[in-house]
Formats: sequence, C-alpha cells, structure tokens
Amino acid sequence: MLGDTKITAKRRFYVEESILILLLILSLVGVRITDYSPVDGYGYWMIMVFVFALLAITIAWLQSRHRISDFKKIVREQSLHWFTSLLVVEGVFSLQKTEHLSQADAGLVIMMILAQSTILDGLRVGWRFSLVGIFLGVSAIIAAHTHHFFWIELSIAIFIVIGTIFVEVWKEKRTRT
Repeated sequence: MLGDTKITAKRRFYVEESILILLLILSLVGVRITDYSPVDGYGYWMIMVFVFALLAITIAWLQSRHRISDFKKIVREQSLHWFTSLLVVEGVFSLQKTEHLSQADAGLVIMMILAQSTILDGLRVGWRFSLVGIFLGVSAIIAAHTHHFFWIELSIAIFIVIGTIFVEVWKEKRTRT
C-alpha cells in the first residue's frame, strides 16, 4: 500500500512538472507573439485561457483520485473561475476596440489577467500553477519595460523548472529519512 502511494506521488510529480514546463513554453511563445503582433497576441491569449483551464482541470482531476462526485465539483468550480477570467479578458478587448487601450497594451493587460487567474487557481490545484501565474505577471512587466525581454524570460523559465525539480528532489530525500 505504501509503495502505491509513492508511485502515485511520483506520477503526479511528473504530470505536474510536465504541465508546468508546457505552460512556461506556451507563455514564452505568447510573449513572443504578442511582441511581434499584438492582434495575434490577443487571439493567442484567448486560446490560452481555455488551455490553462483545461490543464487546471486535469491537475485537479488527478488530485481528486478520480471520484465522479469530486470531478463534478472540480469542473463546476474551474468552469466558473475560468469563465469569469474569460469575461474580464473580453472586457479588455472591448476597451481596445474603442481605442481606450492600444493593441500592445491590451495584450499585456490580458497577460496580467491570465497571471492573476493562474495564481489564484494555483491555490486550489497546486503551487506550480501559481508559479506559472507569477511568471506570466513578471513576463508582462519585463516585456513592458525592455525590448530584449525574451532571453530574460527564458532564463527565468529555466530557473523555475530547475528550482521545482530541486524542491521535489529535496522533499523526496526529506521524506525518506
């Protein structure tokens, strides 16, 4: 029985770490797209709201131990959370259409909204998800203040991945003793 728990915990680590890496890569791609073409960046971040929601539901489902009653609750909570995020993103887009907000600024504001939504959802599904949200927020701020932001953000993303693996290895060693 104890061996099953360790396998499950290890499997969960691999899934969550893979999702962390995927979200960081998708975030870096989005930052690059938004810098190159703010209009395309808007569309990309709209799609990312759905991708982040789907991945958050996946993590929460894995944590629920696959009970259908838990899964229904997870889908309800996650749907409400991400639907409201989508509504706020649409609000930003409507401001941009009325020219109260430039396209470049709209892309950065959408990144900040996605950052906040991801950080808050991380409180439910795990700290790695919150870390991606923090990364998105920092990325938006860096992109707003410097032209050579991609390499800075790539370095931060690599540091996050190495740091999370280090933390997991440290926790594993601590539980063994």
